[in-house]
Amino acid sequence: MKKVLVLCTGNSCRSQIAEGYLKHFAGGKAEIYSAGVETHGVNPRAIATMAEDGIDISTHTSNNINEYRDIDFDYVITVCDNAKERCPFFPSSATKLHENFPDPAKATGSEEQVMAAFREVRQTIKDYTKNFVAQYL
Repeated sequence: MKKVLVLCTGNSCRSQIAEGYLKHFAGGKAEIYSAGVETHGVNPRAIATMAEDGIDISTHTSNNINEYRDIDFDYVITVCDNAKERCPFFPSSATKLHENFPDPAKATGSEEQVMAAFREVRQTIKDYTKNFVAQYL
């Protein structure tokens, strides 16, 4: 079974959303993990915006990349430039993919404006992960 790691800076928003969609679209065809080069906890707005689309990530945990050092991943997807630049060396033959998604946690304005930013990023990640599963899994 293929193993996929989604890597971001804090493993709180983008990588959590991507993990949720990858699990959904892969339907058991792969083991999906997410981690950060730091851990910031799972963002409550990420949980809420995914729930709006019928995906429950409320039990996800924020994990550090070092927790997965011994796993031989088939794919490592970085979802922000910072994680790509800080990604530690993986002694594996993992295919590395990169897509820089905007960080919805940095959105400002009213609660509705911030949630709109989360929804926009969620949709972009949803499209990316659906295409990834179709192409690679």
